[in-house]
Amino acid sequence: MTKLISALLVPFDENGVLKEEGLKQVVEYNITVNQVDGLYVGGSTGENFMLDTETKKRIFKIVKETVQDRIELIAQVGSLNIYEAKELADYVVNELGYKVISSVTPFYYKFDFEEIKNYYFEIVKDVDAEMIVYSIPALTGVNFSEEQFGELFANPKITGVKYTAGDFYLMERLRSRFPDKLMFSGFDEMLLPAAAVGIDGAIGSTFNVNANRARGILNAMEVGDLATARKLQTETNDLIQKVLANGLYNTLKLMLTEKGIDMGNCHLPMKPYSQEQIAVAKQLVKDFM
Repeated sequence: MTKLISALLVPFDENGVLKEEGLKQVVEYNITVNQVDGLYVGGSTGENFMLDTETKKRIFKIVKETVQDRIELIAQVGSLNIYEAKELADYVVNELGYKVISSVTPFYYKFDFEEIKNYYFEIVKDVDAEMIVYSIPALTGVNFSEEQFGELFANPKITGVKYTAGDFYLMERLRSRFPDKLMFSGFDEMLLPAAAVGIDGAIGSTFNVNANRARGILNAMEVGDLATARKLQTETNDLIQKVLANGLYNTLKLMLTEKGIDMGNCHLPMKPYSQEQIAVAKQLVKDFM
């Protein structure tokens, strides 16, 4: 069965301090209501790249303690500071017991591929865990070729990719050439075409509020019911279009707040919620949840 994994949202107070009880609540909501197969912790959706190391560790710890072994966990440990990435990898694997880690491609500086490959190999070198490469070219500016993915996959600890890109030709080439590697789709708005290529799972931020439709798309594609998959993808994209227009993370948090979860605020420099955003989010809950 194709796995559905929520990219976990993280609540903060108005001063950017982690709201621990709210974090536990959103984890439980994903398990009991959304019934996802796993959580991707510490990714873009968790506002991770604005956080200090100790806050990241606290998030990983609370999520692990809340989940125990009920669903799968992937810890995104990537950082522009490779020493922080290695520290986080050691912490989540050796102290918390995560079995799978992930890392965003190093960004901002124009690293060449050998530097990027060394980055991944260095992170996994000292930990006994699988690594899922987090490829998101729109935000990192890094596009891997088929051959470069092959060089990464040559390391047995690198077991797959979170593929957040719109190049379905490359996705199909990777699926065909590396059938034993895991392929996770990262664009919720393109879940249907990704499923048609043959993914092992999907990791998405909107699954926090739209898991049922996402699961329906995957189930429909598995039985060849293209009409149902198209209908659910259209509904999903109607929701996503409205969420993006209203502010992605703000709106997702506000929608979950409407469901009784203490989602707090987004982390500065993201803007505080406006009354208009709150009103739109309330309506989206009525229309889509």
